[in-house]
Amino acid sequence: QVQLVESGGGLVQAGGSLRLSCAASGRTVSSAMGWFRQTPGKEREFVAGISKSGSTTDYANSAKGRFTISRDNARNTVYLQMNTLKPEDTAVYYCAARPLQYSGPSIDPGAYDYWGQGTQVTVSS
Repeated sequence: QVQLVESGGGLVQAGGSLRLSCAASGRTVSSAMGWFRQTPGKEREFVAGISKSGSTTDYANSAKGRFTISRDNARNTVYLQMNTLKPEDTAVYYCAARPLQYSGPSIDPGAYDYWGQGTQVTVSS
């Protein structure tokens, strides 16, 4: 059983920054990980993903140039540094882990088998 716990969300003004963290427990081998976000009435959308080793990353177009995903496997933690935040970034952000047989991230939420509870990010204009 894998547990994922997100933290770092909050209220920030447009142009500001936040760093989200996702702490994983229950799995001794690192998984490929992803960050997703969701707003009411919309489907969960991919934001960023990172491979098991951290050597490969992927970003949604909306995140490129502003967000950076990273990981510290010694601490079993994945991060999402979000800069130049915009009101349209307001959402609940979730981290997710892929099954161990996959080394890279995926943009498909269905490709992940464990999810955190989410952390709210609100960007005011």
